[in-house]
Amino acid sequence: MKLWVSTLLMAWSGVLSCVQAEFFTSIGHMTDLIYAEKELVQSLKEYILVEEAKLSKIKSWANKMEALTSKSAADAEGYLAHPVNAYKLVKRLNTDWPALEDLVLQDSAAGTKYQAMLSVDDCFGMGRSAYNEGDYYHTVMWMEQVLKQLDAGEEATTTKSQVLDYLSYAVFQLGDLHRALELTRRLVSLDPSHERAGGNLRYFEQLLEEEREKMVSNQTEAELATPEGIYERPVDYLPERDVYESLCRGEGVKLTPRRQKRLFCRYHHGNRAPQLLIAPFKEEDEWDSPHIVRYYDVMSDEEIERIKEIAKPKLARATVRDPKTGVLTVASYRVSKSSWLEEDDDPVVARVNRRMQHITGLTVKTAELLQVANYGVGGQYEPHFDFSRNDERGAFKHLGTGNRVATFLNYMSDVEAGGATVFPDLGAAIWPKKGTAVFWYNLLRSGEGDYRTRHAACPVLVGCKWVSNKWFHERGQEFLRPCGSTEVD
Repeated sequence: MKLWVSTLLMAWSGVLSCVQAEFFTSIGHMTDLIYAEKELVQSLKEYILVEEAKLSKIKSWANKMEALTSKSAADAEGYLAHPVNAYKLVKRLNTDWPALEDLVLQDSAAGTKYQAMLSVDDCFGMGRSAYNEGDYYHTVMWMEQVLKQLDAGEEATTTKSQVLDYLSYAVFQLGDLHRALELTRRLVSLDPSHERAGGNLRYFEQLLEEEREKMVSNQTEAELATPEGIYERPVDYLPERDVYESLCRGEGVKLTPRRQKRLFCRYHHGNRAPQLLIAPFKEEDEWDSPHIVRYYDVMSDEEIERIKEIAKPKLARATVRDPKTGVLTVASYRVSKSSWLEEDDDPVVARVNRRMQHITGLTVKTAELLQVANYGVGGQYEPHFDFSRNDERGAFKHLGTGNRVATFLNYMSDVEAGGATVFPDLGAAIWPKKGTAVFWYNLLRSGEGDYRTRHAACPVLVGCKWVSNKWFHERGQEFLRPCGSTEVD
């Protein structure tokens, strides 16, 4: 656009210099000004066309954003409940808005209520992010999806050459030399001038030749090759990764018919607590050993909305306690935002605290503050213990209340997909139900940690997950939950 303005100004400057040089003294010379003015008009019209085209694009973008924001603002949480919408919002604010380059957007809307799809460029962006993180396993998945959508004829700014560049090196990193070579040859055939592809091709061919020379006599080349597209996930820091993710998908739950027969429902009055005698809570066994129970109608919709309202301004990236220093710090395995509410913040906080005390029969005087957590797109908390282990005895020393004896977890929303609380060692999965709460003891009656209670908050796939929890500590519970040699409660 600056080029058009500069051209127009230069032409106009030339005409003015002619006029100021007394061209008007000669009719012959002044006829040149007629043609110069005509060129100015033509240049101006071309400039207007370019500006109108630019304005048309901006108007189109504005109209799309107006329609999208009116829909998303009408139900912000519902819209952001779909992970694709949440991802696209972040992408627009970080890329599209500042540059106004990607003007062709998918119809943004969430879950069954708002349909949404990731475009070729979206998937490519995800794959590239995985690649930059050194996660070649997921790089392959995303890049293969990009190729599928490109082969299906979807229009995109991403090219097959770009995809093959990332994909070929990713499969090489996963140990599939044969496929890396085949993908690189495809890349070279599409873009013969691709400098890196040419170098990689020679390198892969050399490695393959060396591999063939080292082949054992009873091995065939087919046996050395990895089956196309089938890769083992690299081992990471989480030993129960496969079990954890399987439970999050609703697979591998070990709730056998025999175990299920030991689970019951009952009315719970908290050891005949006066407050619960007239209106006991409905209690349901979720697991027999360790005993995990769910309570129904623990919080009303009004209480939930009020607590969310109080918590929202205080939400910050959730932290974990460093087992060695006891200092709170952020961690990649816990992705959520949380806030801590005191009873002075609002009467509803004190009311909910008293209710948890009545239900559990434990005192809240030595418990931690009510923690409220919100899990957005991909929000999760990988397998962890709530109590401190033998090598972390100093974790709660600053509180002076001993270890975390029990966990009371309130579900403050339903989750359309994902978001379960799973116990990998047990093979148990508990799904969120708004207004319910689950409770379990982290410590055995002997005071030792119950390592079976290692649990995780599964990633939220579709929906928005709100929870609040209370961690009860040992101090003050001596007569409320006496010590013993058994774990039975």
